Amino acid sequence: MNNVCKTIVAGRPLTVEFGKVGMLSDAACMVKYGDTVILVNANSSDKPREGIDFLPFSVEYQERLYSVGKIPGGFIKREGKPSDKAILTARAIDRPLRPLFPKGYRNDVQVVCTVLSVEQDNLPEILATNAASIALCLSSIPYTEPVGTVSVGLVNDTFVINPTVKEREESSLNLTVCATRNRVMMIEAGGDEIPEDVMCDAITFGFEECKKIAKFQVDMMAEIGKEKKEAVCFKVDETIEKEIRDFAFSMIKEAMYITDKDERNSKIDVIKEKISTEFDEKYPDDGLQIADVVYRMQKEVVRNMLLNEDRRPDNRKFDQIRPISCEVGLLPRTHGTGLFTRGLTQVMTVATLGALAEVQIIDGLGEEESKRYMHHYNFPSYSVGEVGPLRGPGRREIGHGALAEKALEPLIPSEEEFPYTIRLVSEVLSSNGSTSQASVCGSTLALLDAGVPIKRPAAGIAMGLITSEDLSKEKILTDIQGLEDFFGDMDFKVAGTEKGITAIQVDTKIKGLSNNCIREAIEGAKKARLFILSKMNACINAPREDLSKYAPRAYTITINPDKIRDVIGKGGETINKIIAETSVKIDIKDDGTVFILSTDKESADMAIKMIEDVTKDVVVGEIYLGKVTKITNFGAFVEILPGKEGLVHISQLDFKRVNKVEDIVSVGDEILVKVTEIDKQGRVNLSRKDAIKESENKEE
Repeated sequence: MNNVCKTIVAGRPLTVEFGKVGMLSDAACMVKYGDTVILVNANSSDKPREGIDFLPFSVEYQERLYSVGKIPGGFIKREGKPSDKAILTARAIDRPLRPLFPKGYRNDVQVVCTVLSVEQDNLPEILATNAASIALCLSSIPYTEPVGTVSVGLVNDTFVINPTVKEREESSLNLTVCATRNRVMMIEAGGDEIPEDVMCDAITFGFEECKKIAKFQVDMMAEIGKEKKEAVCFKVDETIEKEIRDFAFSMIKEAMYITDKDERNSKIDVIKEKISTEFDEKYPDDGLQIADVVYRMQKEVVRNMLLNEDRRPDNRKFDQIRPISCEVGLLPRTHGTGLFTRGLTQVMTVATLGALAEVQIIDGLGEEESKRYMHHYNFPSYSVGEVGPLRGPGRREIGHGALAEKALEPLIPSEEEFPYTIRLVSEVLSSNGSTSQASVCGSTLALLDAGVPIKRPAAGIAMGLITSEDLSKEKILTDIQGLEDFFGDMDFKVAGTEKGITAIQVDTKIKGLSNNCIREAIEGAKKARLFILSKMNACINAPREDLSKYAPRAYTITINPDKIRDVIGKGGETINKIIAETSVKIDIKDDGTVFILSTDKESADMAIKMIEDVTKDVVVGEIYLGKVTKITNFGAFVEILPGKEGLVHISQLDFKRVNKVEDIVSVGDEILVKVTEIDKQGRVNLSRKDAIKESENKEE
């Protein structure tokens, strides 16, 4: 039976069709917003997965290029691995939904969002998050607290819900808010140095609209949703829990009060060995329960320390930042490097400058087709002192790289100001909390070291949260370290400049954040950011005036757009010849702007001269030094400018009568010629004897 439910969001209809497609899925919906359509399927396993200590929840976001009328590029002509955008969207859907499942739920749950049609005014990633929540609500899966998701723009100082393409182009803010009817679950933001109070108001504005979408889902769930299955949740046997706690709690508490990380971890390892020796034989099949008790004892001690004793694990004040050091110019052959250290978190970023032709080509569902600024993030196992395989970037690495990229993007100079493609690579050398924000700091240092004229330096910080069980009491932490992140309730990352915020990403492990918590975190992040910027400015406070000697120099000239094809030549012959002879890189824009990149000025000057020669117009009456390219019985063809030839008739070769052209010139000879005529067909007539006569007159 097909059920159709509708609501209005930002003046546009949101329609849910349930029961029409995907009949074998627990829940399958076609969710439409304007002409954007998402098919979402939700399914779960019948029984909990054995031997795990987490919720096995997976979200897949599948882009179909037919949704925007495209055929995939390359040879295979079908979609392959997910794009970075698809991975980021899947992460953004997962994060707000995961905390809303019953605690201890271990059944496999999968949500698959397939993009079937895209109208650029209605972003599919926003609709997909709503669709995922809708499918879970309508399914028999024990998920009962829906979320609504909207994007918020800022156009002419006015907030706009789900801005259209035109409004997004005019907006200084790109904010995504996801919330239940009561609290905010997720925030993603990019902005052009947005003031803190404006950002807070924008989040509140989006929250109000999210509540309406969540209410729509609650009503729909009551009307057409399936009956919910009883959640079978993991629970530790009371006897086992009591025995473990009686045996180990005092030891765990003592260990967790050790401020040195390595010493504390070593002590915990010893305690775990003692627990294993004491209980493995008695409870040989209950290792997962024992591990869960140990984890919860550690968590209890840390949270009590923070919430009730006003004490952090390393004895810092709640708004205190760990010791910071900054360094630039570490690597001799790279174009720019920055090393940023905050406590035991350390990131080195390397900047590389390249030609505009080296932009990243994007084959996706959005309107963006290329990127000239890229940020990549690597998190090897050695950064946490472990042994592990070195594979390609996972979802976490892609997500952290994208966040740092978003933080710096508003500050990158335009193509006209700085005609380079820019790539940043952040290598995490040591990790103990908020490496993504350390990579923002390291990247700023690297950009300045590379001489990139960014608008202003940027820095980032991660704020944390500890709450009581009923959420009535909460404490905000500045610059959370690994332990506080692991046992805490929120990871609130904020990046920006001295003027305002450029990026936010918020994850929470509880059922949402209060408005007061959000405002306090944003204000605390501003204070921390200004402190970090002062440390960075003491290291380097402006872009270097000179680029590295190993970085290419950019030279710009402008030609008549009608001459572009002359520079390129037939089949690229002319431009390839210039590149081969000068070893430069050349990019030509449709408006006639030509960018030449070279590490050698002489080569660049040579390339510029060759381009200028190609684009020069032949002028009647001018004398040129040309090269004989071909001889006929009636005259010689002479190339007077690159790709431009004229004919010297046999009668114009010399003052005396010439019987054979070969008596005067040979192929390859360089001779002076004068342009005597350009006929209606564009043919150029030349005279050698007129050029000689005029040259002799000048000498007299």
